[in-house]
Amino acid sequence: MSNIPTAEEFIPYEQAQELKELGFDEPCMGYRDGGGHLMIKEMPHCAISAPTFSQAFRWFREKHGLFSSEVYDRGLDNGKLPIIHSYSFRILNLNNFEDFYGDTFKTYEEAELECLKKLIQIIKK
Repeated sequence: MSNIPTAEEFIPYEQAQELKELGFDEPCMGYRDGGGHLMIKEMPHCAISAPTFSQAFRWFREKHGLFSSEVYDRGLDNGKLPIIHSYSFRILNLNNFEDFYGDTFKTYEEAELECLKKLIQIIKK
């Protein structure tokens, strides 16, 4: 098994750019070129860091006091319909103890990305 993360573990180009604008300057295994393509090698001059979701969430915790978690919700089963599974997220801002709750999403990955977008939005305010 390889220790190199898969492409799905890296945040998208748009969010990588926004993190850079917010001051993210951590070493990363991946980088995105001007076209948004992921590269896992030395960082070219024109590229931006592409952290994994895990790195990004850790940065928000350590630098901004924003703790987040993706939550698995299990729909009710009344015996007639299939159980509906959905995902959401929660963010706790330790600076002012505000809670933010996300909408419901069909996949964990959708909830994870929307959580990242909300964290960026909170810092931009």
